[in-house]
Amino acid sequence: MERFVEVNLVGLIMDQVSKSPVMVLKALEGTKVIPIWIGLNEANAIAMELENVCSPRPMTHDLMKNIMHDLEAVLARVIITDIVENTYYAELHIEKDGREKIVDCRPSDAVALALKNRAKIFVTPQVLETSVLADVFTNIIGSEDKIDQWFNSLSADDFGEIEQ
Repeated sequence: MERFVEVNLVGLIMDQVSKSPVMVLKALEGTKVIPIWIGLNEANAIAMELENVCSPRPMTHDLMKNIMHDLEAVLARVIITDIVENTYYAELHIEKDGREKIVDCRPSDAVALALKNRAKIFVTPQVLETSVLADVFTNIIGSEDKIDQWFNSLSADDFGEIEQ
C-alpha cells in the first residue's frame, strides 16, 4: 500500500488575481504547503466549520454528514490522490460494517467533510511533489512560525470583496 502524507488545513486565502479562494494544506512533517484553488461555496463551508458557525438549516456538507451518520457509516479518511492538468482529485474513504467504500470527489468537498467528521486528511507523495505552486508557497511562508505570522498579518482587505 502506498504511504500517504498527512496534511492539515492551515487556512483559506483569497487569490487577488483570480478572485478565487485558495485552500492551503501543509504536511504535518516538513514545511511543504499545497495551495488548491476552490469555489466560493466550498470555501464558505470550510470557513464556517473552522469558525464553528452552524447554519440554521443543514448545508450540503451537513447533509452528507447526516446521511452517513443515519446509515451508520464513518468517514475514515480523505485522500487527495492526483493532479491532472492542474485539477486535483480526491477520495472519501467511508467505512460501514467493516467494509470500506471509496467515493471520488473534489478536494474541497473532501476537506469540508473531513473537518465536519474529524477525519484525517492525506495526500499522495506524488501530489506533494508535483503540486505546481507548492514550492513557491513553501518558499514564501516556509516555517510554521512564518505561516502563523503570515495568516495573522492578513486583514479583511487582503481577501477582497466577496459577493454573497
